[in-house]
Amino acid sequence: MSAIKMFSRVATTLPPAFRHTSRPFIHEGVPSSTRLTPLQARLLSSETKAAIEKAVSSAPVVLFMKGTPETPQCGFSRASIQILGLQGVDPTKFTAFNVLEDEDLRQGIKEYSEWPTIPQLYVNKQFVGGCDILMSMHQDGQLATMLEDEKVLIPAESS
Repeated sequence: MSAIKMFSRVATTLPPAFRHTSRPFIHEGVPSSTRLTPLQARLLSSETKAAIEKAVSSAPVVLFMKGTPETPQCGFSRASIQILGLQGVDPTKFTAFNVLEDEDLRQGIKEYSEWPTIPQLYVNKQFVGGCDILMSMHQDGQLATMLEDEKVLIPAESS
């Protein structure tokens, strides 16, 4: 079974609140080349924020990505899915949201997390980071430790 196939439970239908207006992300720590101008920056609507909070709470492991686990639409989303598969994340504790389906979600999640890129991983409602953070944590063992501590891995078979 491939790492991508095991993540067949994807939430591709977004809550209706994602269809309402949200506002793009602005963050002080982001380089000016990726930061939005004050004119572009708006506040996250309460409806979008509530819908994102519901999505983040929908499973212990939630990935906001471009595409679906079966058909990622960018290399960073593909890498994130592969890392989660390699780590042994339990598919019954995982869901993904395709940000390409809704522009409000795509912009709103960036503001919600104060992180300018997608994909974004949440574990037990806590923002972990994007693909670069996942890759670093995977390589140094921090991700394995965190996922084990959060009890979101496939249970080991007893012998």
